[in-house]
Amino acid sequence: MTQVIADDAEAITVAAGLAAEFARDAALRDAERILPRAELDRLSASGLLGITVPRSHGGAEVGARTLGEVVRLLSAADASIGQIPQNHFFFVEVLKENGTAGQRDLFHAELLAGRRFGNALAEKGTRHALEFSTRLKPRPDGSYTLTGTKNYATGALFAHWIPVFALAPDDSLTAAFVPYDAPGVTVVDDWDGIGQRGTASGTVRFTDVHVPADRVVPHHLTFERPEVFGAFGQFIHAAVDTGIARGALEEGGELIRDIARPWGESGADRANEEPLVINKFGELALVVRAAEALLDRAGAALDAARGAPGDAGLAAEASVAVAAARAQADTAALTVANDVFALIGTRSVTGGRGLDRHWRNARTHTLHDPRRWKIQHLGNHALNGVAPPANGIV
Repeated sequence: MTQVIADDAEAITVAAGLAAEFARDAALRDAERILPRAELDRLSASGLLGITVPRSHGGAEVGARTLGEVVRLLSAADASIGQIPQNHFFFVEVLKENGTAGQRDLFHAELLAGRRFGNALAEKGTRHALEFSTRLKPRPDGSYTLTGTKNYATGALFAHWIPVFALAPDDSLTAAFVPYDAPGVTVVDDWDGIGQRGTASGTVRFTDVHVPADRVVPHHLTFERPEVFGAFGQFIHAAVDTGIARGALEEGGELIRDIARPWGESGADRANEEPLVINKFGELALVVRAAEALLDRAGAALDAARGAPGDAGLAAEASVAVAAARAQADTAALTVANDVFALIGTRSVTGGRGLDRHWRNARTHTLHDPRRWKIQHLGNHALNGVAPPANGIV
């Protein structure tokens, strides 16, 4: 039985409870690459995957600030579990932007029943991340045939539906919603990244897959008007990295208190009483608090922009706020996950403690798209008043 969450407050309460559960065996799952199937079933049953469904369809329709906090909590506990729903929520927005009434009725009911969206977006063989070769070929009855290969398909292995970015016959970008078990769909668990090992971000192959016309959404229309769709997707990524930073800080603090020894010259009896350790840990805490504050501010900016569709100024401010949150989350996750080792000492790398997973997860997830371009857009907006482009990744 899948719970239906009523409001923002309940969503955060449920997420905090699940995060506490998921944190217990997170290091073990990472070390042995135990895929979080049972945990994702718990996530589905909790109702959290349906929290962005509109109230008109029976959902809580939580704000972006709440969704960011939910993802942050889950990611602090287990970054793989935090990342897997990123594309799930991304494609709920695809339906909100351009889905038909019938498509929304169908898929919103699926979401409230605990069904999961995966993704099949990225392709390795194209010139860059915004280019696609996978196509929908028309059939005489008005349906389509889908053929292509997608990579880095986070969540597809655990999904009930796999949304696919594909080009329509006129080269416009569409999102095709394909059942996981549709004939011609092959999901390959070949993800071998150093981090985010539980995301199963492997390969999906589509071979002459039949796609009914009413399973295709004209996603290209999103970018023909002022939008925060791209900022919304990036915002969830920022929440993942902010969660990693908080998880590394808290686990690092526990190990400093439990196993670290003070430096002999300090005169302290315990490492957590050594002034230089306290000072450095304070700097790390500051970096994390800054990331969390920027994440919250970005969520508020998104909520404001989504409350006034078509307002180009609010859309630009939301994109800039999210770019700032994304850039700071990148810095926080990598900095904290790296520097806590030096405060703990040699014992931090022995005994299979699993502290290294935070750095590996941060290093892997922050490669999703380059921080340098977040800074570029921030600078161009601050200096020249140029709004970030409507390209789905800002």
